[in-house]
Amino acid sequence: MSDQAIDLPAWTRFRAVGRVDWGIVREGRHDIVNRLKVAATALAAGALVAVPAIAEAVAQPAQPAQPARTALAPQAATAGPTGVAGKWTKKFADEFNGTKLADTWTPGWFGSGVTAPINGDEQACYDSRQVSLPGDGALHLKASARPSTCDGKTKPNTGSLVNSNGKFHYRYGLVEWRAYIPPSGTRMANWPALWSNGENWPTDGENDTMEGLGGNACFHFHSPSGGPGNCAAGNLTGWHTFASDWEPGGVTYYYDGVKVGRITSGVTSSPQYLIMNHTVSSALGGPTVLPGDMKVDYVRVWQH
Repeated sequence: MSDQAIDLPAWTRFRAVGRVDWGIVREGRHDIVNRLKVAATALAAGALVAVPAIAEAVAQPAQPAQPARTALAPQAATAGPTGVAGKWTKKFADEFNGTKLADTWTPGWFGSGVTAPINGDEQACYDSRQVSLPGDGALHLKASARPSTCDGKTKPNTGSLVNSNGKFHYRYGLVEWRAYIPPSGTRMANWPALWSNGENWPTDGENDTMEGLGGNACFHFHSPSGGPGNCAAGNLTGWHTFASDWEPGGVTYYYDGVKVGRITSGVTSSPQYLIMNHTVSSALGGPTVLPGDMKVDYVRVWQH
């Protein structure tokens, strides 16, 4: 896959660590639609496309079917990162083989039970009951069309999230998830994300290893300098691996062991904690398909 990118101006998001909506640097509505059309055309041509991390709630153009990506068989727990050579030492892993969530994880955003969404565009609260380990070797993060109330507001849906804040942080290294992303045709359904965040946002940075934006698998690194990133071409629904190698001065992203891009602007150095979530947004996510079940086979972190 080529590392070519179509350069579009970034929509920078600023999110405080807490229940504060993201601010959005907006361009005109007409210009947004035109740029999204350019992105859709480029994706059809097989390029990597820089898309807005945040966009106004405008209709997105329909995209042609994307070719299926071949999912690799899961790597053994003793193996190194998928497709990334080098001498690695495993620093953390959760294989999700049991029936009880490890103490590493909190099933909610800044608390457990029913918690507020991260972003004002999310159309769901988070509910710990949507997180499960049924014993099939995967963590299940469900989204459902069940109304939920958080922070005094009722949302039409309910999502799920786990994070390792206060339990596990890492500074530099490669994180890899093997996850099942619910499909809507050849596009990612809902708004799934596999990412990490610093304690002091945005100063400490945010690394979006995979975020389903507009039905595409996208990666970004957010900091006070902005939020550069791209989206990978191809159908990345179903089972795939998503990884990012965070080193001083740059982050390289790998999907199914293939390099899909690299970011060298605004990369921070403070420790970050891991987050996995599955929510809904008609403005920013893919087509809404509920109920939806995002599954995570494992998450592993290596360092040199």
